[in-house]
Amino acid sequence: MIRVVVADDHEVVRGGFAGLLATQPDITVVGTAADGAEAVRVCAAAAPDVVLMDVRMPGIDGIEATRQLTASRAHARVLILTTFDLDEYVYDAIRAGASGFLLKDVRAEALFDAVRVIAAGEALLAPTVTRRLIGQFALQHRPPAPVALSSLTPRETQVMRLVAEGLSNPEIAARLVVTEETVKTHVSRMLTKLGLRDRTQAVVAAYESGLVVPGMRDGTDKGVGSG
Repeated sequence: MIRVVVADDHEVVRGGFAGLLATQPDITVVGTAADGAEAVRVCAAAAPDVVLMDVRMPGIDGIEATRQLTASRAHARVLILTTFDLDEYVYDAIRAGASGFLLKDVRAEALFDAVRVIAAGEALLAPTVTRRLIGQFALQHRPPAPVALSSLTPRETQVMRLVAEGLSNPEIAARLVVTEETVKTHVSRMLTKLGLRDRTQAVVAAYESGLVVPGMRDGTDKGVGSG
């Protein structure tokens, strides 16, 4: 069972998402919050797997709440909810530790799928937001390289680059002519060595370290897959 907390300062939105999620047999809503501070408190008590977090809330906003949850090493993965697909705060939220984001007008089935994807530790970006946008934010906000890529093997570095380009595990396996299980192992080791929570954090780290730059492709890449 996937345990979810819904944090949004609008009661109708908060109740709407909670009601939708409650219709799913594998999802249970274990709490709701009207602001970031309450979200942090509720998560500490309810230990959810996923938090639907509004990016703009009074007092402590979704970004700071996400940062606090990440700093506390909470188990929960954060899925940011935003009204605009080009929200300037989206990248800051991902850097704070969010695993992905969705637009608030998302269809019910897409919402359910998103919660399941995030709970499984995969990356999630709204369909209208591309890798190029993430790359642009990474360049605009780029600090010194936050991770030591030298700890990775050449293959792990290659896998990280392909993850950052948006390829899924099956697509990476096909590209490298290895099994999907082998790819999963490389991804897991790469995340562990770099101290990253999930694939979304790997995408950000790849851009910020300069491993990947906007427009760059690895060899014969012809397209972008889903995270």
